[in-house]
Amino acid sequence: MLHELSFGGMLFSPLVALVPMAFILSALTRLGLHHLDLRRYIWKEAWFDVASFVCYLAAIVYLFGE
Repeated sequence: MLHELSFGGMLFSPLVALVPMAFILSALTRLGLHHLDLRRYIWKEAWFDVASFVCYLAAIVYLFGE
């Protein structure tokens, strides 16, 4: 179960630590697709980037939330 994080007496949501991990994975996916020249097959690149971020975030929350 995810619990809040305490830093200096302030409580933070666990998403403060999980969102940067999802963003890094999403950026690596974007760079990998660009490097392999596969982004030209994606119809709407912005929607793909948002969808990959949401999918990575959901997977990370599922894995670390148990």
